[in-house]
Amino acid sequence: MRTVYGANGSPFVRKVCVMLAEKGLTYEQEPVIPLNVSAEFKKLSPLGKIPAYRDGEATLSDSSIICAYLERKHPEPPLYPAEPFEYARALWFEEYGDTALATILSGRLFFQKVMSPRFFNRAADEAACQKVVKEELPPLFDYLESQLGSGDVLAGSGFSIGDIAIATHFVNARYAGFRVATRSMPNAGRSWRATSPGCTRGRPSSS
Repeated sequence: MRTVYGANGSPFVRKVCVMLAEKGLTYEQEPVIPLNVSAEFKKLSPLGKIPAYRDGEATLSDSSIICAYLERKHPEPPLYPAEPFEYARALWFEEYGDTALATILSGRLFFQKVMSPRFFNRAADEAACQKVVKEELPPLFDYLESQLGSGDVLAGSGFSIGDIAIATHFVNARYAGFRVATRSMPNAGRSWRATSPGCTRGRPSSS
């Protein structure tokens, strides 16, 4: 049975779950919080990070590696554009989500608002959150706004890994109480409405 190891709050775990859901693949999920992980888990994920993935005897770690594997093993429906340049753009937006948005939206805002109170018994640093919202997020969103244009997807002609990797961090932002200002960012707001159903329907199945 396919198994995803990791916590639902992780945007990287969510990225893998969305890939599985979009491809109609059933899977089980084992919750893992990446704090003081066991030696057994490090056999699956040598860096101790989530997600890890098991497919029969095959095991993998890192969301980008797992998603690439799923695309090669289960190519329909395709979630990576076929045209070389659009394929590269999709990979770029995956990287943009995994680094720029992960650092700011998930690593700072979500951590302060959700992780810090729940797991470290510390109130959110509201001044730090306001700095993120007012100073650090606008340049990131300005870039995404410029890349979307009039379309609903970031690369190619259909929903892709690039869209998944961006939208999964918007889910964490929503959990932290942040909403995209659709009046100032109409393209990003439109794309968020288009992609968020896919990024919230990745649910484990035991069937």
